[in-house]
Amino acid sequence: MEQQRVVLLRRSFLAGLGLAVSGLALGLAEHAEAAPAAPAGAPAEPGLRTGVFLHLAPDGTASIVCHRSEMGQGIRSSLPVLIADELGADMARVKIVQGDGDKAYGDQNTDGSRSVRNGYEPMRRVGATARAMLVAVAAKRWRVPAAECVAEQHAVHHAKTKRSLDFRELVADAAKLPVPDEKTVALRPVAELKRVGGLLPLLDGPAIVTGKAQFGADVRLPGMLTAVIARPPVVGGKVVRYDGARALAVPGVKKLVELPGPKGGAVGFQPLGGVAVVADSTWAAMRGRAALHVTWDHGANAAYDSASYREALLSAVRAPGKVVRKVGDVDAAFKAAARTIEAEYYVPHLAHAAMEPPSAVAKVDAKGCEVWAPTQNPQAARTEVARALGLDEANVTVHVTLLGGGFGRKSKPDYCAEAALLAREMGAPVRVQWTREDDVQSGYFHSVSAQQLKVGLDAAGKVTAWQHRTAFPPIPSTFDAKAKTPSEGELGQGVLDLALSAPNVRVEACDAPAHVRIGWLRSVCNIFHAFAVQSFIDEIAHARQADPREVLLEVLGPARRATPAELGVDKVPNYGAPIEQHPVDVGRLRHVIDRVTELSGWDAARKAGRAVGLAAHRSFLTYVAVVAAVSKDALGKVKVDEVWLVADPGTVINLDRVRSQMEGAVVFGMSVALHGAITVKGGAVEQTNFRDYPVVRSPEVPQRIHVEIVKSDAPPGGVGEPGVPPVAPAIANAVFALTKTRARELPLRRLGL
Repeated sequence: MEQQRVVLLRRSFLAGLGLAVSGLALGLAEHAEAAPAAPAGAPAEPGLRTGVFLHLAPDGTASIVCHRSEMGQGIRSSLPVLIADELGADMARVKIVQGDGDKAYGDQNTDGSRSVRNGYEPMRRVGATARAMLVAVAAKRWRVPAAECVAEQHAVHHAKTKRSLDFRELVADAAKLPVPDEKTVALRPVAELKRVGGLLPLLDGPAIVTGKAQFGADVRLPGMLTAVIARPPVVGGKVVRYDGARALAVPGVKKLVELPGPKGGAVGFQPLGGVAVVADSTWAAMRGRAALHVTWDHGANAAYDSASYREALLSAVRAPGKVVRKVGDVDAAFKAAARTIEAEYYVPHLAHAAMEPPSAVAKVDAKGCEVWAPTQNPQAARTEVARALGLDEANVTVHVTLLGGGFGRKSKPDYCAEAALLAREMGAPVRVQWTREDDVQSGYFHSVSAQQLKVGLDAAGKVTAWQHRTAFPPIPSTFDAKAKTPSEGELGQGVLDLALSAPNVRVEACDAPAHVRIGWLRSVCNIFHAFAVQSFIDEIAHARQADPREVLLEVLGPARRATPAELGVDKVPNYGAPIEQHPVDVGRLRHVIDRVTELSGWDAARKAGRAVGLAAHRSFLTYVAVVAAVSKDALGKVKVDEVWLVADPGTVINLDRVRSQMEGAVVFGMSVALHGAITVKGGAVEQTNFRDYPVVRSPEVPQRIHVEIVKSDAPPGGVGEPGVPPVAPAIANAVFALTKTRARELPLRRLGL
């Protein structure tokens, strides 16, 4: 395997940004446009349409739909290139169209690191289908075999006779042909995909840096009003009374609207309810809300206290739970062990804290409802708006704007339903704007977790027994109020799919009821599972006075593809992918560990007394290893000096965006490790803004973040999330090397580190 690497120097960021933006004026970015997608089905415009993703106009212009949401990961600059490369398009003649919410596009939920890994072959087949039709027309005209024709740079060529026909000369006749089954068309050899795997330009870069890009809060409609909402501070709470007269006295406030809370036992994607203040400006709406002085009936969840719940979770993992994975006889192995090691780990609730809080604009008229929103899940938004208004989904249109970060929060469309309800009430377009405080206090939170790990060692120090208990309120609790046991998919994130060399393994899931809205956050349960497992392996190494790298490799075992039988499960959830195509490949995990320790100078650093920590994790079908180096600043606080990350995501479409995602994952993971903590008292979240829910700021970012992407021809894995899980344990392990203080809970700053 070959590697590609990059070093990000913070001091050179601005200069590099200017250079990158100037380069974006080439090809795709220069000619790209964002426009409403054509309705699914037969297009009104002439030309060739092979399906919902691609249309070739009579002049040869190729319009390609990106059906996924752009939130900085570069998907609008990646998925369309797959179609264009297979088609043989000239990117200067390609337009990118952002798809509205429509089931005709298939899955549009931009989460789970699925866009590329699920779209790689389907998008190629879209381009290959149109190419086959264009080639068929050219071959017929020339009376030559289609196999002798090649589509490149927006034309079909016949090398033997040196003839060429531009796409515009073929479109009309190609449109008359029956569209072949996409499964029957031949894909190009990967080597012929000219742009895939390279440094593709960021389509939206110029508009973003010049302020021309449209994010959710940028949408303006004639006659539009703005609303902010006083929501129940406790999930399930209801309004008792409020001072409507004082709120309506604020200049600019137009109306107060009480919104209903969730119906039924589960919250789902329903709005929380409360009192909306609708005004002619955001400032007036915020001032009006401040004057409401709402009295709440907090309901059953008012007893929720995160400090006491922490102890309840720890108590849960100190008792046997439901066995979800079993190999050998763990109890007998513990009895025979020469030594046992045991530890408990805790990770609190986390908030998404995207730079752009949720917002949505809605317009309701006799025809239905139209929504503009920074949503990761436009189909869910369409469904929820239709439910809230009592409309058929066919009468709801959801337009997707750019997202200023998402991390999973914006796949929950409660804010879209709020805007729709208020637009209907006001008879005018309404923009619902969440503030930072709203987002921190009333969002969907990453689950709090407690874990207990225990191993038995033989006389030589080898692990002979491995027991892992995990407890956390599951995400299904948001949709089923009775759910309190971790789901199979959640356990498949670092527990059921963890390859181990130990001959005796038992994993137990313990119950934990939810009291806030639990939702997926970037890398989901991998965050706390990786933190516990990778920290614990480091503990084993130090207990044995051994090199953590060697112990990690020993615990994982030799290079192999771990089968469900070896793992002790009936099946591996595997992020919805076939295990045959995406096996649990220990060899790939070992490789990124070897590479990251080589790249970081692991042996030399440890001998020189440098505080370094190592962690590695498989998630979303991608393998990532991280080494972090830490020291203390002038105030005696831990600071992260340098980070090395090696990732094997399989086949890469857009190398630059993959690097950026991994760099961003380091910063995101640092925020989790150092700062992230949502605490609850009396059922209400105590944090309000970045002052008490901080994220990593520029001075804390390491001077150097080294990223190496393994060059691979394996099927694409995920990219947006897999870089996050190893970061926190790598930092925690480095902190132990520096201070000899073992951090078994996060964040580190709350431990005084």
